[in-house]
Amino acid sequence: MKVKKAPVSARSKRRPRIVVIGGGTGSYNVLLGLKKYDVDLTAVVSMMDSGGSTGRLRDEFGFLPPGDARRCLVALSRDEGLLRSLFEYRFDRGLGLDGHSFGNLFLTVLRDITGSDADAIKEAGKILHVQGSVLPVTIANCQLGAILENGQVVVGEKNISVPKHNPKLKIRKLFPVPPIRIFKEAERSILAADKIVIGPGDLYTSILSNIIVGGVKSALHKSKARKIYVCNIMTKRGETSGYAAADHLRELEKYLGKGAITRIVCNDKVPAAGLLRKYAAEGAEWVAPNLKDSRVVKADLLRGRDLARHDPDKLARVLIGL
Repeated sequence: MKVKKAPVSARSKRRPRIVVIGGGTGSYNVLLGLKKYDVDLTAVVSMMDSGGSTGRLRDEFGFLPPGDARRCLVALSRDEGLLRSLFEYRFDRGLGLDGHSFGNLFLTVLRDITGSDADAIKEAGKILHVQGSVLPVTIANCQLGAILENGQVVVGEKNISVPKHNPKLKIRKLFPVPPIRIFKEAERSILAADKIVIGPGDLYTSILSNIIVGGVKSALHKSKARKIYVCNIMTKRGETSGYAAADHLRELEKYLGKGAITRIVCNDKVPAAGLLRKYAAEGAEWVAPNLKDSRVVKADLLRGRDLARHDPDKLARVLIGL
């Protein structure tokens, strides 16, 4: 893989330090594009996932959820062959194995051997030869809680992401259960960063689940880095139904504070009609880039025709150019 040179300030000849905050497919795509540049990358990932293979392992072993960390490790891996495929492999049969990701199982075993969630991620990074580092936003075991507009309280990331309640109800407040503190290494990375990329990803369960961790907001405000928010391309049923870009930003600034974001990156390419119909069947719609703000950068960031997701290379070019 050819590494591209990133712009370097006159003040320093060191590689620019970029911290990506989020989780899931959003962080995966950001890291996949940015790792092609000569930058120092750190992914700070949410630790509140409670669904799927991750949720099952969390319930059985009591360790932190490995799913988001695994995706970031795979994205940053220099290995493009068998080792990377191994970490992405998902069992589709087998008593007790069906639905599990091999990478999740591997991280669980490493956690049991090292005795530390952070050390397990670090050792997995060595094995995968990652270009950068992956850090949990917290090393405390916690759940994600939400208060809906009707006063109903929902606990558990899975229950918020895949709602059993009326999905049209808006989320009024998000909070960790119990209150927790930021992992010190993650805090140091945020304070030392030149750029901090927040998102894209599910607004409440992938992005704000990081921001509500005690100490994260303070570290972001203290950091002299440019804080860049990458807005989602599509809404999420049960989380952001009916939201445009302005609504996403409003919610982020509700937890982070107004003016904390330096730049806002929005996709302005409307997906094809057939793709929009496919997403509409799942309760999702295109996020209109309706922000009129000097901080906003709009570009065609759409990838392919089958999925409405960010193109890693298009997005990386915008982020590096800011």
